[in-house]
Amino acid sequence: MPKPTVDWIGGADGFVRMIDQKRLPLEYVLSDIHTPGEMREAIRTLRVRGAPAIGVAAAYGLVLAVGARDFPDETTFLAAVEDAAKLIKSSRPTAVNLFWAIDRAVSAVRRAGGAGVEALRAALFGEARLIHEEDCAACRRIGEAGQEILPDGARVLTHCNAGALATADYGTALAVIYRAKELGKRVSVYVDETRPLLQGSRLTAWELMEAGVDVTVICDNMAASVMKAGKADLVITGADRIAANGDTANKIGTLGLAVLAKEFGIPFYVAAPASTFDLSIKSGDEIPIEERSPLEVTEGFGTRTAPQGAKAWNPAFDVTPARLITAIITDRGIIRKPGKKSIAAVVRPKG
Repeated sequence: MPKPTVDWIGGADGFVRMIDQKRLPLEYVLSDIHTPGEMREAIRTLRVRGAPAIGVAAAYGLVLAVGARDFPDETTFLAAVEDAAKLIKSSRPTAVNLFWAIDRAVSAVRRAGGAGVEALRAALFGEARLIHEEDCAACRRIGEAGQEILPDGARVLTHCNAGALATADYGTALAVIYRAKELGKRVSVYVDETRPLLQGSRLTAWELMEAGVDVTVICDNMAASVMKAGKADLVITGADRIAANGDTANKIGTLGLAVLAKEFGIPFYVAAPASTFDLSIKSGDEIPIEERSPLEVTEGFGTRTAPQGAKAWNPAFDVTPARLITAIITDRGIIRKPGKKSIAAVVRPKG
């Protein structure tokens, strides 16, 4: 990326600067965010998107709530943080990193209790920065781990955007591709356009081309033909929430790809950091699925594409069962045949 997807400018009283992803690929625009309300709106309207990037942005959103404001005591400081947490959590329901990052930042403030307002302010800012730095490092480790499954000359099929734009740096699914290129491997990518908001053709194709990767954009309904023709060796996608049993929520259309990959005997991989696992839920049946405006389907990008008055259903995500996933590539290693035991052994905190 020319600039980080999400970045903090200044000290604890600074602001967030992010790439406005709604403007890509036609315009590269940096947007400044100064309040928790602005951050909620940026997340809700997809100016920033992708589970890890949303988590980083949400943590910084809490810092925006306090900035350089004076607080008479720790109680009022914590109340301001918790109000911002509630507000930002209401932006989108599916990506678990949003809730994980906010809860982690709030917990850091509570642990610092008793040391005074400035200590709480420092704890909040420090935790947000740490979440950002850890995501950058996790993405690099995912890229490295993924080399085990990506041979030289691989032809990869991917869906939506799980690259640098979806994270603090480098990506998850695309991190595997970027690292392969750095190592001198030959790799080419088929990119589903990803209806209805075209995150594949608008965002993934853009950032892969910026990195000099060979890209071919296809309509979502061409994936089966690509597989049948023997043009794809493997599928790699990102994830927005992974249940304890390995069921994985990702952009709508991912489930269809997994079913097709099974039919054509192609490995189907998910790439995600440990923070995207939600061990508190048993299966994908418990993952909340965001439903967005029908107008994204019937009036995509401002042009009417369906008869006036036509109804549309617009779930933003679907859930791929673990039995269709060959392996999950994480920042802690590869989880093969993902299930409750194999996931817990890698993801559950020790001790």
